[in-house]
Amino acid sequence: MSNDDMRGEDFTSEQLNELRQIRREKLKKLQDMGRNPYLNEHWNISAYSAGIKNDFDAMDGAEVSIAGRIMAFRHMGKASFVDIQDYEGRIQIYVRQDAITPEEYEIFLTYDIGDIIGVEGSVFKTRHGEVSVKAGKVVLLTKSLQILPNKWQGLTDTEIRYRQRYVDLIMNPEVKDTFIKRAKIIKEIKRYLEDDEGFLEVDTPVLTVIAGGANARPFATHHNTLDLDMNLRISNELYLKRLTVGGLDRVYEMGKMFRNEGMDRNHNPEYTAMELYQAYGQMEDVMRITENIVSKAAEAATGSMVITYQGKTFDLTPPWDRLSMQDAVKKWVGVDFDTIKTDEEAREFAKKHHLEDWQKLTRGLVIAGLFEEYCEEYLMDPIFITGHPVDISPLAKRDPVDPRITRRFEAYINTWEVANGFSELNDPIDQYRRFKEQQEMLESGDEEAHPMDEDFVNALEVGLPPTGGLGVGIDRVITLITDSPSIRDIILFPTMKPLEE
Repeated sequence: MSNDDMRGEDFTSEQLNELRQIRREKLKKLQDMGRNPYLNEHWNISAYSAGIKNDFDAMDGAEVSIAGRIMAFRHMGKASFVDIQDYEGRIQIYVRQDAITPEEYEIFLTYDIGDIIGVEGSVFKTRHGEVSVKAGKVVLLTKSLQILPNKWQGLTDTEIRYRQRYVDLIMNPEVKDTFIKRAKIIKEIKRYLEDDEGFLEVDTPVLTVIAGGANARPFATHHNTLDLDMNLRISNELYLKRLTVGGLDRVYEMGKMFRNEGMDRNHNPEYTAMELYQAYGQMEDVMRITENIVSKAAEAATGSMVITYQGKTFDLTPPWDRLSMQDAVKKWVGVDFDTIKTDEEAREFAKKHHLEDWQKLTRGLVIAGLFEEYCEEYLMDPIFITGHPVDISPLAKRDPVDPRITRRFEAYINTWEVANGFSELNDPIDQYRRFKEQQEMLESGDEEAHPMDEDFVNALEVGLPPTGGLGVGIDRVITLITDSPSIRDIILFPTMKPLEE
């Protein structure tokens, strides 16, 4: 069997175990010869595959030192070709017996697909026109004891890809590209906020006694020393607002949030979000920032503000369309809430449209329920939905014209909510009243209701200036920009149910 054939997925478990044992035996022989590959501490790298290929005219004949993982091995008597994969891609290595001595060549022939080698040699182009490196020295840097997936079948099983991301990155170059784009997106968002808008990046607690800032079910834990029940944060909103009270006028934080909820193509229990607060700002200010964050992130990662997601094209160029939630319900459900004044009237429409627990709903909850059930599916192109009822917006400032709604917006693309923001509620008396209503809902069994946070009310009593606030689902934005089918494709290690023995 040639080295080029020694990959997994074509073999039975018994055959794979035998191949793994052969690799261990090869390692033992090398170690007995004093060639333990795990003792190599450093290999100087002077060039990478893509750089050599892209700049061949300047690199032709140059001496280089490279390193990478063997992905293909072709033996041709006194010479062999191996393809190695480094950070930038793949490149062919030409190894002649007379270039590295017969003894070294025989040892080289025992190397396997997956082994990591260092190569010193000169750049040239084969007669078939392939840019390659002619080896003068080959060193085994790491012996691979596992069998990589078959080169023809690749690694396509999504379950295995998510569980063994390290193999996924080796076998699927587009996966690495996705995570490089992810890094570019995050870098551009931070650059824009700090350089263009003057925001300060801060850190707030991940472990909290009160899981506030959103309506969601938290993960509960316990601090043994303090004998204190705690939660992983579901949002960093209330801490960031405390900093705004303290005089940090423009703050933001990007980090992990945790919500003990369901998992699907758009949700992972652990995810990356970003929130910012601008003192003396309002809803319209953070709507502008939202447009710029998403459009500039797309441009940084793809070179354009026009993206394609799963065959659909979206132009993210500002400004985005705007539509009130009540007008959306009127447009797509056919119910005009300008003519519906009471909760009782609203419940009739909730019943007619089969909303769950319609008997308990208020007018505001009916509007929100109808919107979620019947309108979100139409929100394809970038759009801001505004005018959320107070009933679902416990932290947003009331609209001065219609106090039943708030100065809040949600940004949608491809029917997904990607951002949520508002003119922040800074009335401590109103905030306490809303917290109290939410606490009653929590005590009556609603696990996602917002708990009372008296220290935050105290902060508001000290005085929160007029403030615009924004939360962005970073993972959802990255999913869209990178054209990834699922949020799991842009999280390196998504949450997975453990395999049974």
